[in-house]
Amino acid sequence: MMKESIIQRKSYDFASRIVKMYKYLTSEQREFILSKQVLRSGTSIGANVEEALAASSTADFIHKLTIAAKEARETSYWLRLLHDNEFLPGPLFNSIHQENGEIIKVLSSILLTTKANAKATPPTHNS
Repeated sequence: MMKESIIQRKSYDFASRIVKMYKYLTSEQREFILSKQVLRSGTSIGANVEEALAASSTADFIHKLTIAAKEARETSYWLRLLHDNEFLPGPLFNSIHQENGEIIKVLSSILLTTKANAKATPPTHNS
């Protein structure tokens, strides 16, 4: 079995936290609309990371990770909205929002490095 990457582990663990938070929001807070949005975007990050790891090309890898980064930014929006409207208590919000921020930083770093490496190595043509 292939060794799991850091972003793969982080995004999976984060998705698991999002699922638990969703259960809390729906059962304890009786909030169903915003919680569904954050569930969708928060779990989509890891799904797109998984797709990126199976990418057929560097361009495909960059595309999938870019989507993962956009989903992470969207997740930040929903988390802030839930917190600011008193559905998420401060300690839970601070913890999960910080974890999301770390994922955004890792994704941004991977994307910058991958794009720089792609520019540095021009495609080869067999003629």
